[in-house]
Amino acid sequence: MTPTIVKPTPQTKSIQIKRVTLTSKKNWWMVEMDEEQEPLPSAFASPSLTSKDTTVEPSIYDYQHGVDQVHHAASVREPSPPPSPIYNPPRHPTSIFSFPTPTAYSAPPNPTASLRPIAHGSASELFKCIVKKPDVIQLEVNGEMQSNASDVTVQFLAELRVYTMTERHRNICAFLGSLENVGMVLEYVDGRTLYDVIIARPPMTREKKIDYHNQLLDGLTHLHSYRLSHGDISLLNIQVTYEVDTIKLLDFGRSVSADSIFKSPDDEPVDPFAFLDKRHMHSTPESYPVRIEQIHPGTRPFSAPEILRGECQDPLLADAYSFGMILVCLDRCESIDVKPWEQRKDKLPKDLFDGCEVFEERAREYLKKWNEGRRRLYKSDMISIS
Repeated sequence: MTPTIVKPTPQTKSIQIKRVTLTSKKNWWMVEMDEEQEPLPSAFASPSLTSKDTTVEPSIYDYQHGVDQVHHAASVREPSPPPSPIYNPPRHPTSIFSFPTPTAYSAPPNPTASLRPIAHGSASELFKCIVKKPDVIQLEVNGEMQSNASDVTVQFLAELRVYTMTERHRNICAFLGSLENVGMVLEYVDGRTLYDVIIARPPMTREKKIDYHNQLLDGLTHLHSYRLSHGDISLLNIQVTYEVDTIKLLDFGRSVSADSIFKSPDDEPVDPFAFLDKRHMHSTPESYPVRIEQIHPGTRPFSAPEILRGECQDPLLADAYSFGMILVCLDRCESIDVKPWEQRKDKLPKDLFDGCEVFEERAREYLKKWNEGRRRLYKSDMISIS
């Protein structure tokens, strides 16, 4: 479903949005205006990216590392203060977006600032977007009711953590806010998966492969600069826009914080957000309870061997392994597979790098054992297209 955001065209500075609601048609947002000076609702407060070749200013991380911003705009806007992560999130998927939506789910001001309208009216602009809402399934197994509610909750809260705790980036799908009693609102990406791109014929040129490599590395290192992993990098979780071939990373439901303590995914499920309990809302971060998370396998064959064994303690290195597998697919212009029982033992097929002409040396570094020199993702590893 691709609902449409209705954004009024300002007539005067005093006219503001009073309320935004989802109509009975399920694909339109009704906008009420208020002539008094009121702030935008927190649920719709975020500058966002278009799926076109939209760029953003350099982040603090970029300046600290002295890296040229090949994809960033020259203009620098005042950064919006990040929303406070201190809140008590509901522990059931049907309650995550219930009224009142926590302000921590809000995105920064002006969500459609960089989006291209799909249509103009006499007093409004229309924008496509995606509404992603929890989907709970219940099954009866051996006379007992089983539900995925707990996992759905963890995945939605993990995704919200990524979208609300990081600055926007051209290679990460933009977060537009949360719709009360429905779900999260995301940028509509007019594109196809990276899988569709690599299997297309004729094969990609060397220059295009390097371009995709650089964009992926840019997006992932941006995420890693916040000590957050992606957790499920695969050919299907990467979109490429039709118009200008911009990479967009999606689906952060398996993201974890690199600063957590990790339990085996085979153990009893834990609440990874217990440290945000309301009892600690007035405490200092140093006094919070220890954050405990579980790292679950993502898509094969991109999941790191240590994740498949339930032993991963460094999710950022695990992302590097996934990136290495993506590079092999990108270089060979085809999907690959690795037998799971071999991959669990850190064994790679002898012919894995056959046909690799651009990334073989670097991919081998990403696919090493995590404790035997696997290379991390560095923005400085971008390749010059000559």
